[in-house]
Amino acid sequence: MPDETLAPEVAIAPPESAPTPPSTEASHESSTTLSEYLESLLVTVILALFGTTFVVQAFKIPSPSMENTLLVGDHLLVNKFIFGGRGAWYDKLLPYRDLQRGDIIVFKYPYQDHPHFVKRVIGLPGDRLKIVDQQVYINGKPLNEPYVVHDPASGYDPQNYTFPPPGNQLFVPPVQPEWAHDIHKYIQGDELVIPSGKYFAMGDNRDHSSDSRYWGFVDRHAIMGRPFLIYWSVEANTSDYADSSFVQRVYGVFETLLHLPSRTRWTRMLHTVH
Repeated sequence: MPDETLAPEVAIAPPESAPTPPSTEASHESSTTLSEYLESLLVTVILALFGTTFVVQAFKIPSPSMENTLLVGDHLLVNKFIFGGRGAWYDKLLPYRDLQRGDIIVFKYPYQDHPHFVKRVIGLPGDRLKIVDQQVYINGKPLNEPYVVHDPASGYDPQNYTFPPPGNQLFVPPVQPEWAHDIHKYIQGDELVIPSGKYFAMGDNRDHSSDSRYWGFVDRHAIMGRPFLIYWSVEANTSDYADSSFVQRVYGVFETLLHLPSRTRWTRMLHTVH
């Protein structure tokens, strides 16, 4: 199963240019100009930190698990504000909305130091879910998923043909041992019942995605936002985002800059995410 971890990007906008004082101004006015510059810098940094903390954050896609919706090398802006409501009185005054089936979400993976993953919400709290021969059923009805792709060359995966697994089925990697132990608590008949405050998420590239079939539910509090825009996309593969030395990363940056025009996927620039 490919590495799913999203790579966050940090960008702080440059401060506004400070006005150039006339050469005839007194030193007092020069010091005032310096204080204004520092104030402008401080405000810019505060706004940038506020924005990346509460509103928008940038990530890049390192794996093919969401193809063809999201490609390796896509650089995303994630709206961290859209799902912010927790039932407080002021939620009605803010542009929050509930999570919906079909939403693409960025969230913290429940294991291994909680890296960020990106998947699509398939099952909501209270839903009864099962998969039969690659077809997802929600509450007994087949789910229409025009975004899903399958790879005939990927081989047989029981999680894609009979899910939840029957009681006598043995779990093998990449299924998380904790999930293999807990999953039977949520099985009723041949369906998985999603508990309150939890979501079932899957990748669009169904045969190459480490998702809820293999490690369990996504907790509501682990969901940080929804990708809404591809602001840049570059031709890349998973190995480009693998762990590497500092020298290799620097070389990769220069290599990308050198071939930037030819490697950029211009047709995906400013492409909205659905």
